[in-house]
Amino acid sequence: MSATDHSNEEERFDVLTKTGQKTGISKPRGAVHRDGDYHRAVHVWIFAESTQELLLQKRADCKDSWPGLWDISSAGHISAGDSSLITARRELQEELGLTLPNDAFELLFVFLQQSVTNNGNFINNEFDDVYLVTTVSPVPLEAFTLQESEVSAVKYISIEEYKQALAKEDPKYVPYSLEGQYGQLFDIIMKRYHCNVEAPSLDLQKKLNRYAPISLTAELTGLTEEDKEALVLLIHAARMMDDIFHQQVLFSNPSLREWLKGNAHKSHFDKLKWSYYSVNKSPWSCLDENEAFLTTADSAIRLLPESTKPIPGWNGIEYKAAFPLKKPPGANFYPSDMDKMEFELWTKGLSGDEKQDAAGFFSVIKRHSDLHSNSNNKVTPSSDLYSIPYSQEYSAILAKAAELLHKAGDLTSSPSLKKLLHSKADAFLSNDYYDSDIAWMELDSKVDVTIGPYETYEDVLFGYKATFEAFIGIRDDRATAQVKLFGDHLQILEQNLPLDTIYKSSEVISAPIRVVHLVYNSGDVKGPQTVAFNLPNDERIVKDRGTSMVMLKNVSEAKFKLILQPIADVCIIKEQQELVDFDSFFTHTICHECCHGIGPHTITLPDGQKSTVRLELQELHSALEEAKADIVGLWALKFLIDKGVLPKSLVKSMYVSYLAGCFRSVRFGLEEAHGKGQALQFNWLYEKGAFVLHPDETFSVDFDKIEDAVEGLSRVILTIQGKGDKDAARQLLIKYCVMTQPLKLALKKLEMVQVPVDIIPDFPVADKLLQEKS
Repeated sequence: MSATDHSNEEERFDVLTKTGQKTGISKPRGAVHRDGDYHRAVHVWIFAESTQELLLQKRADCKDSWPGLWDISSAGHISAGDSSLITARRELQEELGLTLPNDAFELLFVFLQQSVTNNGNFINNEFDDVYLVTTVSPVPLEAFTLQESEVSAVKYISIEEYKQALAKEDPKYVPYSLEGQYGQLFDIIMKRYHCNVEAPSLDLQKKLNRYAPISLTAELTGLTEEDKEALVLLIHAARMMDDIFHQQVLFSNPSLREWLKGNAHKSHFDKLKWSYYSVNKSPWSCLDENEAFLTTADSAIRLLPESTKPIPGWNGIEYKAAFPLKKPPGANFYPSDMDKMEFELWTKGLSGDEKQDAAGFFSVIKRHSDLHSNSNNKVTPSSDLYSIPYSQEYSAILAKAAELLHKAGDLTSSPSLKKLLHSKADAFLSNDYYDSDIAWMELDSKVDVTIGPYETYEDVLFGYKATFEAFIGIRDDRATAQVKLFGDHLQILEQNLPLDTIYKSSEVISAPIRVVHLVYNSGDVKGPQTVAFNLPNDERIVKDRGTSMVMLKNVSEAKFKLILQPIADVCIIKEQQELVDFDSFFTHTICHECCHGIGPHTITLPDGQKSTVRLELQELHSALEEAKADIVGLWALKFLIDKGVLPKSLVKSMYVSYLAGCFRSVRFGLEEAHGKGQALQFNWLYEKGAFVLHPDETFSVDFDKIEDAVEGLSRVILTIQGKGDKDAARQLLIKYCVMTQPLKLALKKLEMVQVPVDIIPDFPVADKLLQEKS
């Protein structure tokens, strides 16, 4: 490895703990290896797909470890303050003269390498980030420019030959144990390229079968021709939210999407890949704890004509656009190799406005050292990070979407819809969504529109960044009038929450509720389909104006018929099955969304500082907030029944319908916020005896115990939020967010009878409108 600082000062490394976390201390390279300090490095393997060969480099004779031996394609320590991916790219360029972009590097795993050499004078305790670069064919050896002080030669070697050399500890090769963690490298490559197509095809088909296709219809009666024309423009704008969302999930996701779509016709297996990708909008399966169902081997081929020195007759490197096996917790909102400490150290040096922008909903964090960085962006001198607004990051798409929204706004006769569309179009270009979110809350139109950046589930690192989505629907006037009472009772519910008064708000605004029939959705709508949403998430608006809610009635009806009713038939004791009904299911869904608007949001910390629950709980916020809305929603229903607002006949049916709904949501997986929150609730209520497992492996509600258990969990969650107590939140989730034996029994039964996990909707009304107006 070459030092990044070419002065006489010795290169410094960040010192890590034994678990790989930064200590905040850096030391010179020699001292780190003398003292055996834990530190970080990168290993980059170049793999030629067509020949199944790895590129090895021969270490220069002057190296202080393993001189003259064949080793990894490229490797190097991560200097203090540097990041993993920057180092990987730089080492390839310096050692081999190979310049590759971010999406060529696939992070496979992190490997702890420990060794003592040079008569005990060189102690290596090194966390290695292991990257794979997959090229279509071998790079001509003469294309490399070798750094003489580091590399004396390069060669390609077949996977099998290299494995045999390591297995017999050939003295010409740097030793790596195939039995240890490093055996993963060979296992991963062998699995990708040495299995028949039949097994993965069957697996993908099985995954797809968990979703029930359904056509969602909606009546356009009462719409004028101008409204229908506006609706077509809105659907076109909504489609663009998909383009942005794919980009937000992963840097290489748009190219993967186009590649899979373009190759779907080649075979049945390729068609299955595209079909399941379309459901998940990424290579990770939402229902399988975000396990990858594709690999970089399935990805797009990119050509780089100028990544090496030119070779006559050779067009340049063709590589596979990479994505990691594990879904990045920060999605594409942050550099893939950025950790929390780096972000927090950076934001400490920012001004108030800059810090708010960095941790805000509508910005992407990037590196100046990235090939795509923009030197005009402001950055603190001590950091490589900078913030870029969505309006700039997605400018080309947002400009087109804004134009469509303005045209639709000009067409519609509804004043509130006109105001929303024009203000949202302006927000796309200004990055200020406050006025457009207020306009969305005040929408009173037959055509119902939600479009823009809202939910933060994709940002698992902090829970800060909002993803783009769109829901276009037709309002159900009758149902909307019926549910108005929930919004009217929010303040009463707030004041009676099972929560110490100090944490309650005296100014809860009633939440307008709109019931719509979905015509089209896009963007952050992947895997399980939402049945309702409560927005905005901007705490300023929640504090000043409250929230609004949209219920997707035709989606709810589809889920109840195809999923919840069959779940009840299998998992609920026979005597209580008849208590599961759509009205109870839909009513609790309404109350769930209402309860997002009550409870702690803006809070006061013990030191008197003002903050928000989202900022304090960070990545734990989404799961706990979903659990809160669910369990407090159940508490709220009982409160309204006791007050005579809702009929007493609802009591038993709401609890049993809720129990059946637990099994529905947990099937989304414990990596997803709703599934995680549901596991917490089920396990708590089961522990308290409110849910009972019977010998025939069916479940029932103990009506004598459930009310107290619901109130108890509501109090615990609300108090954690009111205090902004992240440690307590973590402990609660660790204890209860697990796949316990009762849950496993229920899910196994549902799998055996093949009850769908969720739906895949298609939108014939939207398709017909687009055809008519094309």
